[in-house]
Parts: sequence; structure tokens; C-alpha cells
Amino acid sequence: MTVLSTSLPRRALLRGLGASAMGALGLAELSFANDAGSTAGISRLAAVWRDGPSAMAQDWAGVLEVLPQAGGGHAWRMAARTPLPTRGHGVQTLPGGQLVFAARRPGDWLLRWQPETDALQWAWMQEDRCFNGHVALAAPATARAQSGAGRSGILFTTETDLEDSQGCIGLRDAASLQKLAEWRSHGMDPHELLVLPAALGSLPAGTLVVANGGIPTQSETGRSKKWLDSMDPSLVALHPADGRLLGQWKLPDPRLSIRHLAWDGARQRLGIALQAEHDDARRHSAPIFAVWDGQRLLLAQDQPPLAGYGGSVECAPLAQGGFVVSCPKSDCMAWFDAQARYLGSSPQGDVCPVALDGARLWAGGGHGVAERTSRSSDQAVPALDTVTGLMFDNHWRLVV
Repeated sequence: MTVLSTSLPRRALLRGLGASAMGALGLAELSFANDAGSTAGISRLAAVWRDGPSAMAQDWAGVLEVLPQAGGGHAWRMAARTPLPTRGHGVQTLPGGQLVFAARRPGDWLLRWQPETDALQWAWMQEDRCFNGHVALAAPATARAQSGAGRSGILFTTETDLEDSQGCIGLRDAASLQKLAEWRSHGMDPHELLVLPAALGSLPAGTLVVANGGIPTQSETGRSKKWLDSMDPSLVALHPADGRLLGQWKLPDPRLSIRHLAWDGARQRLGIALQAEHDDARRHSAPIFAVWDGQRLLLAQDQPPLAGYGGSVECAPLAQGGFVVSCPKSDCMAWFDAQARYLGSSPQGDVCPVALDGARLWAGGGHGVAERTSRSSDQAVPALDTVTGLMFDNHWRLVV
């Protein structure tokens, strides 16, 4: 195991030392299936979880393997894991099997990890910023425009300036994780971000799309939500070379926080998971989904009450496209078409992380895994090892 770290601020020093010590636990009892990368039918999912609901439970980043079984169906197991100093959230895959995990907001660490060797690279946030839980790999156009960028490319991270609550986009070297530049997100509480793989109307390929959640954040409030009357969520598009604002879109209800994103390249639609922050009964029936076509935002149509909470969003495994939004507070997954029309739901307890894998969708709820190929199909995926108390966090990412 190799542990590297960028220079640490004083508040991160002890955590950094602790993370280095924890790294020794990484792959002691876990290993990838033989030739998993070339064996047909084996899927790998980058994930974050914790050992249980207790505040003292250990947090982990890791890789799940879903393996075909001789008698049909699939089963899953933990293939690799490494402990985290605090709760993680989003993950980005890199070439060569490396993974980058971001701390849950307001977070102070970023981790690049090679599961097969357990090599760890930590970066710690400076005092006046916090990580907001998501990271994305920039397009080559962004790397070419940044002086000092290495051959590994550029990572985007969503961050908050704790002095004025305004959102920032960190541009970091993908190998060292060191910050090279910073753009403003033109809003508060930037959360998930996504790089357009191709041009969309007047927006060039590589455009960075950012979900500004709009919730004011201060260092003294942590995850407590204050001053919600000042919420100002928006979706923004930033130029890949210099971060200048190319467009900004807002929903009619400022209490609908724009959180998570999924891109349907075939139909050039962005699916958006929403989380309602109303103080009254409007939250229960608030829409949890919207779509964006590069020109306008369209809210969900004909959606029943779903507790106003979309946990994550993924493209649907259907020939006609569409999107799936996990609803952990309603114990179901909600299905929408590409025009944001509600199609129905699939029951699954405490479901949140979802990942599209070809013509199937993997979904995690609590410590259970399910496979779906349509809204009506549902096949439980049992664990190969005894798993008790494990709680998956919001997101999975397919490792290819």
C-alpha cells in the first residue's frame, strides 16, 4: 500500500495521519475475482457505504462486484474497500481503474484510489472552502487551456467559499489532486456537475453543467439548513476553456433544490433529481424531477406525491430512453420519460444508489441490491458474504 498526500492544513493533520493508518486495512481480506475485467457478465460498481446507522460507524469507499451465478441470476460481494475519515458521497472513474471519491458536504477531503494496488492519494481542503460531494473529469479542451495541467487531465470539484456562501468549481490536477484554478459557479451550494460529451445547440462539447442547489452554507452551520427563504437554485453551463457563464436556468419554485444529474446522449436530455425544501405540506407533493434540453427546464408532469425527495438519477434501461429517480423517503424508484412525464414507480425499500449497466439497472437499498430491466421487472441480488447493518450512500458508478 502506498499513501501520498498534498500539504495538510492544521485541521486536517490528525485526520490525514488517521487516514494513512486506516489505509492498512484496505485490501487485507478482499480481492477482485480472477480475470474479472475480461470475464463476461461481471459488473463492478464504485460505491460508498457505512457499517451502520450509528454516528460512530466506520465509513468506506469500495468496489462491489456483481457476478453471474451458475443457476441463473446474479450475486454481489465486496471486492475491495478502503476506510474513510468521514462520510463520502460522489465518485468519478479514471483511466486504469483509478477512482476519485469526494467527501460529503461540507467536506474537507478528496481521495484518489487504485483498488488493485491500494495506492491512496489524499487532498485536504483549505480553511475557507469546503467540498460539496461531487467530482467530474474535465474534457481535454479544459486541460489544454490550463497551464500546469499534467497528462492525467483535470478534475472538477464542487466547492463553497465559506466567506460569502458562493459556489466555486475547483480545477485540480487528476494525478496530484492539487488545485490549479477556480471558477465561480454563479450560485450557491453547487452539487453534482457533468461534462457534456458533445455539442448541444450553441454549447460546445466539454461544456460544464453544474447543479447549483441554492441552499446557503456557512462554516458555523455545517449541514444545518438556514435562511431557506434566500434559496436560489439554478442550472448553469460554463465554457470548458475559461469557465465563463454560457447560460443559466431556474425553476419557478425557488424551494426546489437542483441536486443530481444524468445525461441521455441519444436524446440529448439531462435528467435532474430535485429535493424540496418547503417548510409546509408543499414538500410532500413537490416534483422530484426535471429535464433540460439545452434551452429550457421542464418539471415533472403527472407525478404523485413522493415526499419531495429525489436521491439520485440515472438513465432508464429502456429502448425509448427516459430516466429513473431513486426515492429513499418513499421506498421506490420513479420512472419518467424524456419529456418528464411520470410513468410509474417500482417498490424498493430505502433505495438510493442506481447505476445503468447496458440493458439493466443496479439499485441499492439499505444493504440490499436489486436488478431491473424495466419498471415491472425486479430480481433480488443476494450477497455472497454475510452483510448486516451496511448502509449504501447516495451514488454508484459503473467501473468499466
